[in-house]
Amino acid sequence: MCKKCWLTVVLLLVVVVGMSYSFIYQGKTIESSDGRKAVVLNEAEKDLLLSEMRGFLTSVQQITTAVTAEDMKKIADSSRAMGTAAAAAVPATLMAKLPLEFKQLGLDTHKQFDMITLDAEELGDPQHSLKQLGHLMQNCLACHASYRVQLEQTK
Repeated sequence: MCKKCWLTVVLLLVVVVGMSYSFIYQGKTIESSDGRKAVVLNEAEKDLLLSEMRGFLTSVQQITTAVTAEDMKKIADSSRAMGTAAAAAVPATLMAKLPLEFKQLGLDTHKQFDMITLDAEELGDPQHSLKQLGHLMQNCLACHASYRVQLEQTK
């Protein structure tokens, strides 16, 4: 009887580890024809992800314009819009489909927007904000060089 219990425990652990690996590390990806990983999403998930990316781009444009005007309030407001609070809107079902590195890049990007906000308010140096923005954009480049979005095939 005890052997059956141990076998059940081991099987459950294997299932949990396998699901965790899929959720945390792998996501739902396939190799694409251009050498990047294609993140496979349904249409609503794709729309949400692309909307977030457009939000990143909007904030980058607003920050860049605010730097030239030396408008620290606008820099802080524009970067705050895409800080970590914005990441809370991403549903767990979408997060499960994203590979670990993609999630790490996204979370780090949100954190860097938070840092731009804090430093803009504390330091008041537009050139420092521009330097931070240049660093943040490395995440955008890394993500777009590594990943693309592909719609799930419907049956």
